[in-house]
Amino acid sequence: MKSMTGYGRATAPWGTATLTVQVSSVNRKMLDLTVLLPNGGEMLEADIAEAVRRFAARGKVMVRLELSGGSAAATVVWDDTAVLATLQRLQGLAEEQGLDFAPTPEVLWQVANAHRQSGMTFDGESARETVLDVLEEALRTFAAMRAKEGEALLIDFLARLATLRQLVDAVALRAPAVAPAYREVLLKRLREAGLDLDPADERVLKEIALFADRCDVTEEITRLRSHLDQFAGLLRSEGESGRKAEFLLQEMGREVNTIGSKANDLTIARHVIDLKNELERVREQIANVE
Repeated sequence: MKSMTGYGRATAPWGTATLTVQVSSVNRKMLDLTVLLPNGGEMLEADIAEAVRRFAARGKVMVRLELSGGSAAATVVWDDTAVLATLQRLQGLAEEQGLDFAPTPEVLWQVANAHRQSGMTFDGESARETVLDVLEEALRTFAAMRAKEGEALLIDFLARLATLRQLVDAVALRAPAVAPAYREVLLKRLREAGLDLDPADERVLKEIALFADRCDVTEEITRLRSHLDQFAGLLRSEGESGRKAEFLLQEMGREVNTIGSKANDLTIARHVIDLKNELERVREQIANVE
């Protein structure tokens, strides 16, 4: 089991500069990859994406490649066109509101700084081998963290799975007593109403039989136990398991809701509430599983 939360970082020298690759991820239903590269490195994006897919199948993954030191300490180039367009837009907005527009040095600096570019040149083609080697190292660290997080999630899931089984067993133990309990309540109400009917009366037997059929949750318990077994097997399986687990949790939720609506018993209703709470906790955690 792997978590979708992870981080990895690696560095290597490149010329007189230092090349740094950082990989981070959070949970997401599909693989959502963002690659941030210095100018001149655009041709590496496809290779980087291919490498990431070997380590991650789901999650919002960000790969950032940076150069620092040495030749990276180049002059800063201002995007004069973008700066001028921003100032003109600000002046237009001020005139629309009847305000004077006299930008201070601080405002000019903020606008210019928002549109600055690095003057550094980066030859992605010549750096390809170095970049991919550093990326591989960062991805291995990234994968190790995701695996460690996954182990912690697995331990939590196994404990909650045991709790779910106990609650299902408690429902199964109580279920056979529901119809007899209803029979006693029905006969008591009939006596209190002055209708002292024979318990063997056909009308009484028919009412009890109909109630027993309506409140029978045998099938739901059987399916719920089957889903729990599948969920347990999925936790130990290799590869992507998060989406399958989410589907099983949905099915378990349906069975629990059906049990709650059919049982018509206070004790079972309490177990159903506990089952729903526990399933919700598992659902929150499974959202972090790849």
